[in-house]
This record gives sequence, C-alpha cells and structure tokens, in this order.
Amino acid sequence: MSQDAKTLRAGLIGAGIQASRSPAMHMTEARALGLELTYELFDLDRIEGGATALPGLIARLREKNYLGVNITYPVKQTVVDLLDARSAEVRALGACNTVVFQDGRTIGHNTDWIGFAENFRRGLAGAPLDRVLLLGAGGAGSAVGYALLRLGAKHIAVHDPEGDRALALVRRFDDPAGDARVTLSKGLAEEIAAADGLVNCTPIGMRRHPGTPVPPALLRPEMWVADVVYVPLRTELLRQAAAKGCRCLEGGGMAVFQAAQALRLFTGKSPDADRMLARFQRDAEAGGSRD
Repeated sequence: MSQDAKTLRAGLIGAGIQASRSPAMHMTEARALGLELTYELFDLDRIEGGATALPGLIARLREKNYLGVNITYPVKQTVVDLLDARSAEVRALGACNTVVFQDGRTIGHNTDWIGFAENFRRGLAGAPLDRVLLLGAGGAGSAVGYALLRLGAKHIAVHDPEGDRALALVRRFDDPAGDARVTLSKGLAEEIAAADGLVNCTPIGMRRHPGTPVPPALLRPEMWVADVVYVPLRTELLRQAAAKGCRCLEGGGMAVFQAAQALRLFTGKSPDADRMLARFQRDAEAGGSRD
C-alpha cells in the first residue's frame, strides 16, 4: 500500500481483551515486513456503553484512517449489520472478525475459519471427523463449524445454552454443509459419548471466565479436544483432557493464523505465518501464558 512510509494504525474491538496477544503479533510481524504499525485495544468493558458503542467506534476509526480492526467476543455477529460489504465467508457465517476500511467503506472478512483449519491440519493431523461436538454457536462457533465442514466433517452437533442461537447456526449451515449433517445437540453426555472430538468455542476457560464448558468426567481417552481460547493457552478443559489421554489442540495456532490473514488484508503484504507462530510460541513459553 502507499502508506508504507508512515505509521499505520489498526486495532482490536472486544470485551475483556487486555490480555490479548494481537498487538504484539501484528506489530512485530509488521516491522519484519518493513512497516510501522500501531495496533490498539478498544476494550468494550472500558468504553462507556459497552457493546452499544460499537457503531460509533467503527465510524470514528474509519474517519481517522485506520487500516481496519479485528473484532472479537461478543460483537463478531453484531458488527455484520454495520458493514458496507461482506466477504462470501461473512455472508455464509453471519460473523465477522476483520473489518477493513477502504475508500470510506467498511468491508468485512472472516479469517477465524482459516486460522482454525490451519491449526487443526498442523496440530491434529489425521484426527477423525465423522462426528464432532461444537460447543458454542456464537461468532467463533460459526467460524469453527465452517472450518470443520471444509476439513471434511461428516456430522457436527451444535451445543449452546441459548437454544435459539444453536438452531440459527444449524439452519445457517444448510447450504455450506452439503452432504454433511449439522444438527442440534441431544445433550452433552450423549454427544460426548458418540463424538470423535469436540471444540470449545465458548469463552469458558478464559481467565475472566474460568472453568470447563463440559464436565471433565464425560471426556473419553480416545477423543480429541480442541479449544479456541488462547489466554491461557492450556485451558482447564485441555488440562483435564490431557490427563484423560486425549489428543489436544491449543488455541494459539488459530490466533496466529487468523492474525496473519488479517494483517495481509490490512496491509496488502504477505506475512510469514511460520515466523509468527514460532515467535508466539517463544513468547508464550517465556511469559508463562500456558499456565
């Protein structure tokens, strides 16, 4: 882009994001690409009005010539109605995690599904996908469900305490599912007993939402267990699953791979995802964020 010679600006909008690794990921890789980028946190927990401030915040950042913003919990679905244009994935998922400001317009993308798919390919290669339990039908759940379908999942059962939201996600996947089946969960115990694996797409496990989204006693050693939470990297769910002997997938890879795609959309440059992942892992080990 023509803005290479000056400081570029981007950021993250969400609630409870003070521990986010996104600023470090974006700014460090931008420097490696020869760009000066500042990446700011816009924490809805610290902004008057909370999530209701989203429309005004998006408008202000666009007017201030930000390249764009990433979007996270709890406004990945809310932001869709504020967009001037939506990528095919945003239209399919009803969720957006990357907004690019271009020529005065807000253009929505979803890089979450790419991040999860790449993380799964690397971390759970060969894991069976005949039946998967998807925990959470929000923005992250929508992206992960889409990724699972693209990875070849044959049956996805969606579990969410908000039944209407789960039903809406099942219906949204009528077309993307093709020959696969996407159904409502019959209950945690029954679904976990039948599942090849499960993915936690709820905020449970984050430092501000401690605990596990399922009773650990239900986990089976032959299952794989994935989490999209990455602060901490080793969530209580993954701790319990590992103790049972399950193959486990941390959320850090998804965070890195989606960030690489978002940075490409913001700047037009091609980030080195492997370099970003290696740096993320070094920093995680040095900072103790696994714990």
